[in-house]
Amino acid sequence: MNGLSELEKKVIKEFAERERKILSRYAAPSISGVRRYGEEFPNIRPSFARDGDRILHSAAFTRYIDKTQVFSLSENDLITHRVIHVQLVSKISRIIARALQLNEDLVEAIALGHDIGHTPFGHDGEEHLNNEVTQKLGGESFYFRHGVQSVRALDKLEGRHIPGAGGRSLNLTLQVLDGILCHDGEDLKRSISPERGKNWDNFDGEVERKKKEKNVEIAPMTLEGCLVRFVDTIAFLGRDIEDAVTIGLIKGDEFPKILGDSNRDIVNNLAMDIIENSRGRDEISYSGKRFDQLRTLNDFNYRRIYNNPLIKTQRDKIRGMFDALYKRFLNDVRDGRIDSPVFFDHVNLIDGDDAEQTYLMKTPPEIIVIDYMAGMTDDYFVNIFNEIFTPRKLPFNFRQIERATGLPKKRLIQLYEEEKGK
Repeated sequence: MNGLSELEKKVIKEFAERERKILSRYAAPSISGVRRYGEEFPNIRPSFARDGDRILHSAAFTRYIDKTQVFSLSENDLITHRVIHVQLVSKISRIIARALQLNEDLVEAIALGHDIGHTPFGHDGEEHLNNEVTQKLGGESFYFRHGVQSVRALDKLEGRHIPGAGGRSLNLTLQVLDGILCHDGEDLKRSISPERGKNWDNFDGEVERKKKEKNVEIAPMTLEGCLVRFVDTIAFLGRDIEDAVTIGLIKGDEFPKILGDSNRDIVNNLAMDIIENSRGRDEISYSGKRFDQLRTLNDFNYRRIYNNPLIKTQRDKIRGMFDALYKRFLNDVRDGRIDSPVFFDHVNLIDGDDAEQTYLMKTPPEIIVIDYMAGMTDDYFVNIFNEIFTPRKLPFNFRQIERATGLPKKRLIQLYEEEKGK
């Protein structure tokens, strides 16, 4: 603890002692946090709390604000966006973690980062990116998974340039990145036990498996990671029903009331069931009754909400936009078109002051484009498509262009011809 004042050292010891007294023997203490790269930053914050702060201050977290949760292109500002969902996961996870005597800082960090890699337009966008452009990459199978992309964004694209890292990294702990990778809230399980004892080699191998295999079952290494995986479902199940009622997709009396009449009841009943069935155990578990009710309600959501044709009317258009933008940006990267948005809104931001241009030089063009498109918000996606592919009206008077640019018409025509010939 070199570089710390006596007061700071005292506070750090008090934090550790408090965790020792409060946390369950199955919890992950903050002192167990393992980072990929060494750090020399004196700080009183426990390791997992520091990770949560790093995620919160990342550019990728800022983009949550305009990413779809379920309902894309809706003008109703009362429905849930991705930024609300991750906050709900964080809040619910912390309350249950407190009841189970688990590490609240760890569940919060996992929750805040678990959907960072989501594409614009939610799961439909993920499906488009996966089906249209990434099934085959370099002759090998490659599956786009938002959990894998979340890890990549936080471990490879955000943060400081770290010597020996081959680029940027927020240098989050293994426990946090593992929880993000394994969150898979759509894959319902009655119980999950942690797969303890992972190291960085294990983790990196699991990331590669998720990229190359269609269905991969991987358990988190901590009980906190298992909890966030369950809460991901709890946070969206009733909330998505309320949003569907808000926009008139279903009526309030149509959904099965087996877990309660409202989102509040659904969250409370499932949370209490987890607490009752998981306290003092090295697993997160539902009772058989509640799990059956959960599956029934989840099946209703898929049938009446997620796969409802009324919210899929723009799906083919969006698929075509994904395909067109991917091909355009792939050509731009391959051709070195530094005036393209893929450079000034993505590549240049990552390489920054890196004179060796590590990201551009060492990353396949296809992956650069996937990184770029996965990081887009819904509005940015539509705006950049319109900028590239939608024709604009000519000016009322071409003298306006001359005045605005300070260039004569002949020079403007010459520049246009040069651009066309590239």
